[in-house]
Amino acid sequence: MSVTQLSERNRSNLPFQEERADLAAAFRWTARLNMHEAVANHFSLAVNEKGTQLLINPNQMHFSRIRACDLLLIDADDPETMNRPDAPDPTAWGLHGAIHRNCPHAHCVMHVHSVHATVLASLADSRLPPIDQNSAMFFNRVVVDEHYGGLAFEEEGERCSRLFADPKAKVMVMGNHGVLVIGDTVGDTFDRLYYFERACETYIKALWTGRPLRVLSDAVAETVASQMDDYPVNSAGRHLQELRLILDEEGSNYNA
Repeated sequence: MSVTQLSERNRSNLPFQEERADLAAAFRWTARLNMHEAVANHFSLAVNEKGTQLLINPNQMHFSRIRACDLLLIDADDPETMNRPDAPDPTAWGLHGAIHRNCPHAHCVMHVHSVHATVLASLADSRLPPIDQNSAMFFNRVVVDEHYGGLAFEEEGERCSRLFADPKAKVMVMGNHGVLVIGDTVGDTFDRLYYFERACETYIKALWTGRPLRVLSDAVAETVASQMDDYPVNSAGRHLQELRLILDEEGSNYNA
């Protein structure tokens, strides 16, 4: 049996192969966009109906190297998780484990320290005003955590998870920390993460000019956000499909 055939056979034996491939592609593209931070950030995806069994990146592995087969399958309800020989990073367990246990609507969770969202999280007022179409997408759909308490070990993770009580809020600006985005699928969540970072970049650069901002009215901003909620085409899913096609054409091993 050739190496390629063996790789294909091993890959087919992994549970949740398509979910793994989607998540691995999101890791790769996040690194390409320089939205990651060393080996410190984490993505997770629930794969059971209850939402507690999840795929998550292995401890201390760079986003640009993660393959589908590298992803850990853990259970947020299993107190022995951190005693496994392949245990995830303690902050990944603390933050993602708590969210998957306590927020059943958070099927996918992505946490990064991307530059512009983290700048926003560092401002005394970390709200994102609706100054363009991208930022208006998030109107009344962001929660700001103003009580950072240190690294996201279990107690801090539990506290953060309680901030997602409103299912309409799918972005958390983690004050003094970074950003955390939730969604229904990998594509949905990655697309939201991407657009939130772009919106933050526009806002931060607009502040640099020192000139008055052209802020949309609440009514118009809510119209835009609602229109995006009900957009008739699955553009988020297509976004991820296109990224996977690009990676495939480049010969990436993300799907191994």
